Amino acid sequence: MTIPALPIDPFCQAFFDDPFPAHAAMRDAGPVVYLPVYDIHAVARYDEVRAMLLDWGSFASARGVGLSDFARETPWRLPSLLLEADPPVHDRTRKLMDRVLAPAAVRALRDGFIQAADRLVDALLERGSFDAIPDLAEAYPLTVFPDAVGMPVENRRFLLPYGNMVFNSFGPRNAWFQAAVADAAPVLDWVQAQSRREALSPTGFGAAIHAAADSGEISVAEAEVLVRSLLTAGVDTTVNGLGASLYCLARFPDAFARLRADPGLARGAFEEAVRLESPVQTFFRTTTRTVEIGGETLDEGRKVLMFLGAANRDPRRWEDPDDYDIGRRSAGHVGFGTGIHGCVGAVLARLEGEAVLGALARKVASIEIAGVPRRRYNNTLRGLASLPVVIRAG
Repeated sequence: MTIPALPIDPFCQAFFDDPFPAHAAMRDAGPVVYLPVYDIHAVARYDEVRAMLLDWGSFASARGVGLSDFARETPWRLPSLLLEADPPVHDRTRKLMDRVLAPAAVRALRDGFIQAADRLVDALLERGSFDAIPDLAEAYPLTVFPDAVGMPVENRRFLLPYGNMVFNSFGPRNAWFQAAVADAAPVLDWVQAQSRREALSPTGFGAAIHAAADSGEISVAEAEVLVRSLLTAGVDTTVNGLGASLYCLARFPDAFARLRADPGLARGAFEEAVRLESPVQTFFRTTTRTVEIGGETLDEGRKVLMFLGAANRDPRRWEDPDDYDIGRRSAGHVGFGTGIHGCVGAVLARLEGEAVLGALARKVASIEIAGVPRRRYNNTLRGLASLPVVIRAG
């Protein structure tokens, strides 16, 4: 069989503005397609995306989860020891991070996260109108997450351009990437400094990671890289997940009414927004051998782009996939990935999403869009830069 070639550029503004027709075209064309604009293959159906995420042996992350192949190119930054490593290196570092972010450690944060969400929503209710992205979707994670890591208060907003830089680097060296790295030096210097033991409080996730260096489980250099990896995983997915949730609840008042009637649906409302909007849209893998995808054969060393956003709206997997249904059983979506490279920060993102949407459900009667939403362009992430809203107290 011949793999269909499609004239789709998944890293241009027209695609970012409305990716859904292209997603459907790729899904309908076959289990794997060829995108000649970057000489890559791509999968957009749920079954094939999930199968690739689970098969790290055939589809390597260690050669880079972006367009660059680390076996042939020198990466412009240090690769992540979590996202861009395969076993056995990955097993050692992921085991540590799973211990640091163990359920008991996350449960200990729950009350503080809920109280912080309540305070922020109360303050926004006093204002009435605000921009839901900087004032809520960004403000909340930039408060509770760095506190949990043990970071100082100063310059936390550097985490946003840092994440923008990292996620843009997974695509081509286009205008989005060039703009993201234009003023990289101070941001990279700051993040590197915050990853060191002396910059972190003696309690928190950062200190727990560095404690593993004391026991010889990892080196000091690896501890600093892992802290940086956690900073990447713990901010951008949450910011865009919260932004997606607010955008959905404002566009679907019936869903918000249902959430107000049952605040226990807050976790499901956040999860469904992550499925529907897929803050992380794509990741690459590199074939380690001759592989078969949906009956088609790819040679070793081929870059394959997984469209997580397309998989999360695949009608072969989801009933009414374009609907925002907060009661949907959305377990199994790939918005946070899956398998050994699933997002290490997902457990915190889910807690933050539940806290914020729970506060909105208890305190807010209505959310209305009060201006034109503005999208933030990124080679990997899908999210908004601005969402003017008006909220009224319940």
